[in-house]
Amino acid sequence: MADGPTYLRIADLLREEIRAGTWKPGDRLPSHSELAEQMQVSITTSRNAIQVLVAENLVYTATSRGTIVRNQEVLESVVTDHIRPDRPRSAHDIFEEIARAANREPAKEFSTRMEPADAQVAQWLGVPVDSWVLARTVVQYLDNEPWSWEVSFYPRDLAEAASIDSPHDIPEGTTRRLADRGYGETAHRDTLAARPATAEEATVLGVATGTVLLDHLRIGANHERVTRATRHRCLAGRNRLAYQLGDAAGTAVIAHTLGIAPGSAVALP
Repeated sequence: MADGPTYLRIADLLREEIRAGTWKPGDRLPSHSELAEQMQVSITTSRNAIQVLVAENLVYTATSRGTIVRNQEVLESVVTDHIRPDRPRSAHDIFEEIARAANREPAKEFSTRMEPADAQVAQWLGVPVDSWVLARTVVQYLDNEPWSWEVSFYPRDLAEAASIDSPHDIPEGTTRRLADRGYGETAHRDTLAARPATAEEATVLGVATGTVLLDHLRIGANHERVTRATRHRCLAGRNRLAYQLGDAAGTAVIAHTLGIAPGSAVALP
């Protein structure tokens, strides 16, 4: 280990072991107390060493499982797939389709509630401030690793009319549910920004505050009104977002040239 503070030397050793494959994605590192005992240091020193790896996004902390090694693959998601008019019918939403295409195991934590629209949400939806809107929140996991945090807002009357005000997840996804109930979206506006994670975002995604996130906002509308605003946040260093526009024949040519299946996800080393 290189010279320097003890916690940095321990972090260097663990980093080398992770990169060498001694610790694989999904493995649990020694706890703070176990690491302190192994290295004959204080728990504070071992905790600081682990925090260095958390800040580098090599590991994340899970309340019930300890410190877990992150998967280092970069996942490419074609974010236009689920709004394609010719998208094949499926019992799964787009996140599960992307995850399984990349041979990853998806899981979700879902919640929903009615809340008054703040100024930002009101602007997105074109509704009065403090009017009731439905917020559908999902934290998405790949192989048990926190992957993304998505919150979608809908005007209350539309949510009730389209039956998306359910307290449960909608397996086929809300985009299909809206279309099936006669409120299909015909237009979208996407805004993508890279910025540091807030303390709340860092807690949800298991990263250090200040980690760069991709903040993807999609506004959907039909010919009469804005139907929703979806805000999706994920780690910039582990995700690549792709857009495919055009007819099926043209996108198939692109996919064939790149050597990928049309509409699939790509895991990059």
